[in-house]
Amino acid sequence: MKIIINGIHANLRFSAAHMIPEHESCGCIHGHSYHVDVQLEGQRSGKFGFVVDFKEVKNIVRTICKKLDHKVLIPLESSLIEFKSLKNSVEFSIDGKEYKLPLQDCVLLPLPSTSAEDLSIYFVDKLWEELEKKGAGVSVVQICVNEGIGQGAFYSRDRN
Repeated sequence: MKIIINGIHANLRFSAAHMIPEHESCGCIHGHSYHVDVQLEGQRSGKFGFVVDFKEVKNIVRTICKKLDHKVLIPLESSLIEFKSLKNSVEFSIDGKEYKLPLQDCVLLPLPSTSAEDLSIYFVDKLWEELEKKGAGVSVVQICVNEGIGQGAFYSRDRN
């Protein structure tokens, strides 16, 4: 059985700034009002016959969104970013452009990019990890990270 949670209607949202190094139009710092759609598949079980409680899933995804909300998202694994400091501030350069931002304004992500594609993988991995801790019998986790209405990146992970 599959359950679906629409991010706009369930308020699974965050606003954040990011950049895609060397991209013609997305190479400068810019932002999006993201929303996150969730689909899960698994067997119905337990007292109520749920695949997983909607409330639990929404709480997990909202926690991830809250961590990213109103921050600058910085990919730590980008080969295009040269980091100079990650202490009280985040100092880095991209193709000769120098950046220095307060650490508390940033989220350093273990990703090669902060594209919608890589953010969808990040959300799937975090949601999967939390559902495993709770013993949920989910077999497939699918996330779409939308950069706006009508455009997003969809990633799916299954137990196999």
